[in-house]
Parts: sequence; structure tokens; C-alpha cells
Amino acid sequence: MKIGELSRATGTRVETIRYYEREGLIDPPARSDGNYRVYRADDAERLAFIRHCRALDMALPEIRGLLQVRDHPADGCAEVNALLDAHIGHVAARIRELRALERQLRRLRERCPAPTAAADCGILQGLADASNALPRPRGGATRHLGGTHGG
Repeated sequence: MKIGELSRATGTRVETIRYYEREGLIDPPARSDGNYRVYRADDAERLAFIRHCRALDMALPEIRGLLQVRDHPADGCAEVNALLDAHIGHVAARIRELRALERQLRRLRERCPAPTAAADCGILQGLADASNALPRPRGGATRHLGGTHGG
């Protein structure tokens, strides 16, 4: 099947499929005489596996590790258990960050119980007050928490 067919069959954008190829998650496909990518059914299965991992918010290095074990099943699944345990830890940390964010947003919302003129808006004043800022995530970088807007 061509890349467009694989895209439709798996619900994956063509650009994403190409990206996974560049990242080494999907083997480069064979090429047709017209230089089109030609995928096999096992490529679609692998892509479905990757998409399931991404739906669980796994990062590409985690997926790469899972694929390595999947491709070499004789190695056992101790590495898979360790990888999933680490991912659970990351998710738990993110939940704590989201709860802290929710508390701060609720405190901010309480500053404006009723609509007022923008000049008197407690929320805008609170946002301008640097002392209300959330602690930065590890590494000091600011980031927007993914997945919080449904898209």
C-alpha cells in the first residue's frame, strides 16, 4: 500500500509517518518503480503500536525501547516493566503539576467573583503579579502542559 493508503488505514497523517521513518521507528519502506513508498501490513501493525503508545503519552525514546524489545522478544520483558514504571512516575509527576496548576487557577479566579471594569479586574491584576507565578518545571524551562485543551 502507498503512504496515503497507510495514512487512511491507520488514521495517521502522512507527515507523521515520514517523521516516524526519519526517527527510525518505522523501517524505510520499499519503493515502487515510480519511487512511491510501498508499505506492508506489518508496517500498519507497527504504526498502530506506535500510535497506541503515543496515545498513552509515551515519548519517542520510550517507544523506541518498547519496539526494541518487541522486535527481539527473546530478551524478556524486564526492560518493558522498568520502562512502564518510569513512565508511570512521569505521569504521576505531571498529575501533581496539573493539580498545582488547577489550585493556582482557582485562586486566580477567586480574585474576580463578579464582572468589573477591566482596569479593576482581579484576574488581570493577579496575572501581572509575578509572585503568583507557578514554580518552573524541572530544568527551569516554562512549558505548556500538553493535552489540557483536547487537541
